[in-house]
Amino acid sequence: MPVGRVIEIASDGCRLARDHGSMTVTRPGAEASRVPLDDIGVLLCNARDVTYSNGLMVELARRGVAAVFCGENYLPVAWLWPVEGHHIQALRMRQQLDASLPLQKRLWQSVVREKVLRQKAALEALQRPSDGFDELARKVRSGDPDNVEAQAARKYWPLLFGKAFRRERHGAWPNPALNYGYTVLRAAVARAVVSAGLHPSVGIHHSNRGDSFCLADDLMEPYRPLVDYEAARLTTEGHTELKPETKRALAEILAMDMETDEGTTPLQTCMERTALSLAQAYETGVPSLKFPRGAKHTLAGEDAEQDALHGL
Repeated sequence: MPVGRVIEIASDGCRLARDHGSMTVTRPGAEASRVPLDDIGVLLCNARDVTYSNGLMVELARRGVAAVFCGENYLPVAWLWPVEGHHIQALRMRQQLDASLPLQKRLWQSVVREKVLRQKAALEALQRPSDGFDELARKVRSGDPDNVEAQAARKYWPLLFGKAFRRERHGAWPNPALNYGYTVLRAAVARAVVSAGLHPSVGIHHSNRGDSFCLADDLMEPYRPLVDYEAARLTTEGHTELKPETKRALAEILAMDMETDEGTTPLQTCMERTALSLAQAYETGVPSLKFPRGAKHTLAGEDAEQDALHGL
């Protein structure tokens, strides 16, 4: 699946429709702009008064586009999920549902360990203290019964944003930047999950009844530090609100080049490989997940940070 663009609809009064192979965006008193449907990876709708044609929604679903509809503070309230995602979708979902508890615990161990190591890499890329994270990663056991994930978070956030920072969904800056970045990331992971033939509501660890994307929430955990890093970098540059350039930088994370065993690969493709490796783990019973090794360069292209960011 090719890496698609993140298209955000942030202006009220827009009308979205399909015209042959493109999505048209019409605003009152303005000519319609258009985007080729095959170029869209994520459609992020933040505006209130937006209308959509059924034909457009059908074509987006057929292409596996992650269409996300947000409420206040850029938090998603609904998703467009294609009914048909993969040619062996039924088989893979059956294997997913039949996965043993020991296998799920080992998979979650892998997810948490990877997340902690990427938190360390984010701190190093920003030249912040990162002592102790290697030890925390080694302490993660099957199922993370000691909740090392929470231990790492308590250590991580003050180092990243200062002791006064509190990670709150409706909190002050940089929480809005994190919300926005996580929304984009979650949509991309959900798209990868569906393309791998898995059901997004059946998680490895998350099991909230009201969450239809538990699996996306599980698999995005190791990628969150990429958003954290970018939010921290933007903050140091003086960003204090979600302006268009701020959103653009956060959305472009999906195109970040990552180092993998197969060579340099965009982050979106890396997440698809992670989802596919999970499907294979369900099939074989072997708890092996594939993650990228690190980022090839920073989003800002600053040479001084390249080596430190490699661990991301």
